[in-house]
Amino acid sequence: MRKSLICLVVLSLVLCFSVPVFAAKGTVRIGVYLPMTGPMADYGQMEWAGIQTANKLMPKVLGTKVELFLVDTKSDKIEAANAVDRLIKKNRVHAIIGGAVSGNTLAGTSIADKAKKPMVSPTATNPLVTQNKKYVFRVCFIDPFQGEMAAKYAYEKLGARKAAILIDIAQDYCVGLANFFAKCFIRHGGKVVSMAYCRTLDQDFTIQISSIMAAKPDVLYMPNNYTEVALACKQAVKLGLNVPIISADRAQTKELIKIGGKDVEGIIFTGHFAREAAVTDIARKYIETYEKETGKEASAFDALGADAYFVLIDAIKRAKSVKGKNIRNALASTKNFKAVSGIINIGKDGDAVKSLVLVHVKDGTFRYLATYNP
Repeated sequence: MRKSLICLVVLSLVLCFSVPVFAAKGTVRIGVYLPMTGPMADYGQMEWAGIQTANKLMPKVLGTKVELFLVDTKSDKIEAANAVDRLIKKNRVHAIIGGAVSGNTLAGTSIADKAKKPMVSPTATNPLVTQNKKYVFRVCFIDPFQGEMAAKYAYEKLGARKAAILIDIAQDYCVGLANFFAKCFIRHGGKVVSMAYCRTLDQDFTIQISSIMAAKPDVLYMPNNYTEVALACKQAVKLGLNVPIISADRAQTKELIKIGGKDVEGIIFTGHFAREAAVTDIARKYIETYEKETGKEASAFDALGADAYFVLIDAIKRAKSVKGKNIRNALASTKNFKAVSGIINIGKDGDAVKSLVLVHVKDGTFRYLATYNP
C-alpha cells in the first residue's frame, strides 16, 4: 500500500514537470494594446489586421487555441497604461503584443515588466522602450539604426553634403530620429544647414520650406508622421524645392500616397518591409493570406504586427509553457527566426537585430531600393 502511494506521488510529480503548462479554460491568452481610434489609429488598425492574419495561419500553440484580447489605447499614453493593466488583471493574459508607437508603448512597458508578462512591440522604435526592461522585446529595428542609415544613404548614394531637417517637435520619435540623422551625417563629413520645426496636425509648412530653400540643401530629411510628410511634400513642390527627400518608417503607409498623390513621387524611406524583398516561407504564406483576406497589398505595419505574433508563438512553443519567465527566456534566445519582414535575432536589451530596407515611391506605390544590414 505504502509503495503504491509513493509510486502515485512520483508519477504525479513527473507529469507536472513534463507536461507543458496550459492556460486556464484551454486557451493561450495573448493581449494586444493598439491605437484603434485617435490620430495614430491607422498604425494600430494595420497592425491588428496583421496580427489577425498571423493568428489564422497559426491559431494554436502547444496544441491549444490562441485567444486574442484587443484593447484600444485611443492614441493616448494614459489609456495605453490602463490597457496593459486591464489585459493583465481582467483578461489574465499570458503575454502581450503592443503598442504601435513608442510614446504609448512606453506607458505600458513598466506595468508589464513589473507583472513579469512578456511583451513584444511590433513597431516601437525608441531605444527607451526596452531599456532596463527584462520582459519587453520588439521585432523592429531601433531609431539610431534607421537615422544612421538614412544619413549614410544621403551622403554616400545621393552625394549630399548639405542637409536640411524638418522635425515634428511634438513627437519624441521625430526628434530622436532627427538627432541620430544629424550626428551621423556630420560624422560622415556633411553639414546640417537648416533645422525647421513643426507640430503634429500642422497644415501649413510654407514658412519652414521657404527657410529650407534659402539654405540651399542637397537633401531634406523629414522623419515625421505620414500626414505631415505628405502635406509638406505638396507644399515643397508648389514652392519649387527640388532636392531628394528622405523620411522614416512611420511615413511608409498607403495613406501618405493618398494624401500626397504625385507630389510624393520619389520620396525615400528607411523601412522595415518591402514586398519584393520578402523571401521567407512564412512571408510568402502571410502575403498570400493577408491580401486574399483584406483585398489590400501587404505593407510594413501589418507585416510587423504579424511578426510580433509569430515570434511570440515561436517563443511559447520553445518554452513549452505559458509561464512568463519561461516565455521571456525563450524570447531572449530568439535566433535566426525567419519572419515576414526578414531574419530576426533578439539581441541586447530585447531589441531586434535585423536588416533595414530602403524603399521609394514610384508610379504611386512603394518600391524596393536596397537592403542595409546591421
